[in-house]
Amino acid sequence: MYFLYILFAILIFGILIMVHELGHFLTAKLFKVKVNEFSIFMGPAIWKRQRGETLYSLRCIPLGGYCAMEGEDENSEDPRAFGNAKWWQRIIILFAGAGMNFLVGFLILVMLVGFSAGFSSISQPVVESIQSGSSLEGYLQPGDRLYEIDGERVYVANDFTTLLSLDLAHNGDRHEVVVIRDGKKVTFPELQVEARQLPSPTGVSLRYGLNLVAEPRNLGNVLSFSAQSAVNYARTVRLSLHMLFRGQVGLKEVSGPVGIVKHIADVGTQSKSVSIGLWNVLSLGAFIAINLGIMNLLPIPALDGGRIVGVLLTTGIEGVTKKKLNPKIEGYIHAGGMVVLLILMAIILFKDVIQIII
Repeated sequence: MYFLYILFAILIFGILIMVHELGHFLTAKLFKVKVNEFSIFMGPAIWKRQRGETLYSLRCIPLGGYCAMEGEDENSEDPRAFGNAKWWQRIIILFAGAGMNFLVGFLILVMLVGFSAGFSSISQPVVESIQSGSSLEGYLQPGDRLYEIDGERVYVANDFTTLLSLDLAHNGDRHEVVVIRDGKKVTFPELQVEARQLPSPTGVSLRYGLNLVAEPRNLGNVLSFSAQSAVNYARTVRLSLHMLFRGQVGLKEVSGPVGIVKHIADVGTQSKSVSIGLWNVLSLGAFIAINLGIMNLLPIPALDGGRIVGVLLTTGIEGVTKKKLNPKIEGYIHAGGMVVLLILMAIILFKDVIQIII
């Protein structure tokens, strides 16, 4: 079963890369930009076929993919070259890859929420009742909508426990909690939010004692919950990057394609049943899709975000100087960024393989 989950994980990863590059490809074709090659993965080709002006290929190293457009990083006299397209068309083409990742992540969530038996009702971040003995008793009231915890928005019901566990305020069990009450914000600057031994349907357990409103599933709240969950996933990526840049997590906590595939397989095999395993794997796939979209939009040379910044800068400079800049200069910058990224990916790949062996 573990091997099947490995294959399923590789399939998910491959599909996410394919749809990312497909976003670039489709928008390039929409704006009549010539595409020389559309490739899934990197390295030597294990399959390729020429169709019209474009070479389609599947390569052997699962570290990405590319949509190679004419004149992307060099001068080209071809009127259909990427560099000769209008600046706003180039930005749309560059953004489209991440946009497709966001769309796929959202659609996976819609499918999971809309068709899973576990979502016959959808919890809302609205207080229905507060259990006697809860630390929140006397502060929150039925009808309060949870709005913020420690400065972070509450989008879906489980954000309540997730944000508390992150301890963003670094103040023990005291948190800044903001609710919407009768249309107005009510702030509790240092509210003690403590899990206590309270009665539950399965006996006594550690609980916050906060019961939230649950609504029957319908199209409106499925779409709303899925969209808010996608935003929540994006927030998780942002917080993770913040922790990485501040040194709160190290490189050993960062995973590449091999580590991601192993993690997906572990999630599937540790689930109680095959159906739950598939649900968990697809949910993780939605998170990875949104993660890929955000990471590609970071303003780093060689990534889509860095290229978008490059288009904006060169367009601005050319508008002032009235002279067209040599695209090779930008190409050298992105080539340097690609070398750094490949070195980093190689280090992460080595780390992932060593962790699997050990």
